[in-house]
Amino acid sequence: MLSLAKRVIHQILGDKRTLALMVFAPLLILSLIYLLLGDSGYKPSIAIDESKLPEALVTALKEQEADIINAAAAASDPDKYLKNNKQVDAVFSMSQSASSITMYESSSKSGEAMKAIRGALEALNPAMKMDTRYVYGGEDDSTFQTMGYIFLGVIAFFFIFIISGMALVRERNSGTLERMLMTPIKRRSIIGGYTIGYGIFAIIQTIILVLFNIYVLGLSSKGNVLWVILIMLLLAITAVALGEFISIFANSEFQVVQFIPLIIIPQIFFSGLIPLDTLPYHLGVLSYVMPIYYGCTAIKKIMVYGYGFGGIWFFLLALTVYIALLSTFNTLVLKKYRKL
Repeated sequence: MLSLAKRVIHQILGDKRTLALMVFAPLLILSLIYLLLGDSGYKPSIAIDESKLPEALVTALKEQEADIINAAAAASDPDKYLKNNKQVDAVFSMSQSASSITMYESSSKSGEAMKAIRGALEALNPAMKMDTRYVYGGEDDSTFQTMGYIFLGVIAFFFIFIISGMALVRERNSGTLERMLMTPIKRRSIIGGYTIGYGIFAIIQTIILVLFNIYVLGLSSKGNVLWVILIMLLLAITAVALGEFISIFANSEFQVVQFIPLIIIPQIFFSGLIPLDTLPYHLGVLSYVMPIYYGCTAIKKIMVYGYGFGGIWFFLLALTVYIALLSTFNTLVLKKYRKL
């Protein structure tokens, strides 16, 4: 088992593309997600008719972090104005009975416009001010800050699955696996050797990803980082075992890729990206058969809620059971390739 693990390690070290795919590609993608979902510093554009608003309110609006545009046509027909001026995010008007906010579309830009208008109204009338706070996180948190833990688990799982899945296919197509099975070596030693070999690089990838997200991208963690690393490691080993399981049924590396829409993409939707209790027809229960759910949920409980072992032991157990079951299945299914 150990000799096979050493062989896998030397094989990966000799393949620079595989090494880069395991270590550097996840960092690149996480950095891109950080740039796309981080704080953009965007200043919304709000159109008003200054002649129809109180002077104090106009002043308060201009003091907000927004571009205020004076346009008489905006208040008279806001829909037409926004269609003709797509660079404007919202039209704000007020009458004696009510105030009106019309936005071009529902987006993060319209959210920033709403925030600026609310800030102006609260500055004009402190009695209208609402004290908004969150038990976990803050109003100013970027999308990456609120969802970064999901991408941390998903990306690590995805790359490990792809690489380990292709490994056994390559070994079988080259005849290496068949020659090993013709020797007295036990099937569980073969599976264990591959798992240990790729598990070593999974440990390295996990440590780099966690430290990069926390200390470079600024993803905050209220809990102990070591628990995050442990969960990520178990999730990565689960991906190795799942990749090995899938590769046994694939005849080529391309067929391994074909399993992605069936194995990986559905799990992403149940990773916490969408609140499970909002899914219709009780579809959220499907998450209980998906390892990414246990990994990402445990990471959230550690990084967002600050839980320790008492709050994540069930998820640790679930991932451990997944690893044990998949390793057992891999050993049993590998029997069909043994010729003797």
